[in-house]
Amino acid sequence: MSDTAFVTGGSGFIGGRLVRRLVSEGWTVKALARSAGSATVVSELGAEPVTGELGNVESMRAGAQGADMTFHAAAHLGEWGTRAAFMEGNVEGTRNALAASASAGVRRFVHVGTEAGLLVGKPLINVDETAPLRPHSKALYSATKAMAEQAVRDANREGFETVVVRPRMVWGPDDTTILPSLLDAIERGRFAWVGGGRHLTSTTHVDNAVAGLLLGAERGRAGGVYFVTDGDPVVFRDFITELIATQGVETPNMSIPAPLARAMAASCEAIWRTLRLKSAPPMTRLEYWLLALDTTIDISLARTELGYEPVKTIEDGMAELRAKRSPRVSARP
Repeated sequence: MSDTAFVTGGSGFIGGRLVRRLVSEGWTVKALARSAGSATVVSELGAEPVTGELGNVESMRAGAQGADMTFHAAAHLGEWGTRAAFMEGNVEGTRNALAASASAGVRRFVHVGTEAGLLVGKPLINVDETAPLRPHSKALYSATKAMAEQAVRDANREGFETVVVRPRMVWGPDDTTILPSLLDAIERGRFAWVGGGRHLTSTTHVDNAVAGLLLGAERGRAGGVYFVTDGDPVVFRDFITELIATQGVETPNMSIPAPLARAMAASCEAIWRTLRLKSAPPMTRLEYWLLALDTTIDISLARTELGYEPVKTIEDGMAELRAKRSPRVSARP
């Protein structure tokens, strides 16, 4: 594998774990940092911060100089926001990272994809890499991540290889989205299961996501796309209940019917857009899809072509979270 890597999103959840792993294996790592705080984070992880942002091709080109591997982990996350913000962060940012890396002489570009790029409001059951991207999805995150992945695939060519690795529902220490959002919803009295929460879901511990990214970098077929997960799917309610319990919090039993949640999501989005409200609606389409729909992933291709197997079990990941309970959360009866 390469000796030098350029990483975008290196101060984030997946990117930070990736930087730590690369440094521990002796890589020289340069990581894009758009703020002093981000620069401090990547420095503490052992990487060299590169001042700049996804909108600045020149700063990324400078960061990628001397590297023959780029890992693109930066993205605009969220269930709600403006189209402009999602396009800038996910689509234009990815195109800029591709252009900067190619012009700097980077040999291989590894992109952090997501199953969200396939979501249009229907269950994904044992889905694999042949399923179509959905750039016209009504959920902006899904649509723009699909567009971003397509840009990565289109950029693959001789001398500049691209690989997409798609983890699903990434969780683990230092998570800034799933677990914090769940705990916040419980604290505010807004948590409820949708349709009982007994549907099946695939998950990916952050260490398994990083393992997949490194295998994609080393063994991935040029132009290849690979799903990586924790292995067998789990019951959504059981997994989320155990995840929340790692922080000493009991999960409420409240549940709302799936048809009601679906109608609420559509009507809330319409009202919020019409009135141009800046706050997030109480329910969005993407939130409904994530809370109510079966999403199970077939990782046969990653196993066959990359030799991928999960490096951390769900049981071990939960134990790790219990041992690192957030200080902001006090145990509850």
